[in-house]
Amino acid sequence: MKAQLSLITLVVTIFMTFNASAQVVSKDSINALKGQKEIIEISKKINESKIELAKLENQLEEKIKEAEKASTEAQSSADYNQKVANQLSNDAQDRKLSRRASKAASRASRSAKSARRASDHLENLKKNIDSLREKIAQDEQKLASMSGN
Repeated sequence: MKAQLSLITLVVTIFMTFNASAQVVSKDSINALKGQKEIIEISKKINESKIELAKLENQLEEKIKEAEKASTEAQSSADYNQKVANQLSNDAQDRKLSRRASKAASRASRSAKSARRASDHLENLKKNIDSLREKIAQDEQKLASMSGN
């Protein structure tokens, strides 16, 4: 019985010492930690945006080459179409030439459409890059203002 009483007393004493030594965290500390957490999240967001920007900038050169190639092909197809159309105007009754002119016109149309698409993709990529740069600048400015406090 004495052993049980001393055991209970020991357990109660241990709990009391834990409660007495428990840290009390002030509201200022909590707010400071929340601020640090937000700074870390913004830094993470900036880093992710910079990685995405690097990927987009790497794609830019490839898209420029694709757009130039498509434009060159479209111009070549249009020139050939013009040449065949002129030949057909000289001999309007030639069926073979008529078929060739029709195919050349279709090819020129497809090439022009391809060139427009490549140009649109390039413009969209440039817009995405500019938008991402603005977003990074805003986030960096926000981070700087938070770090200054």
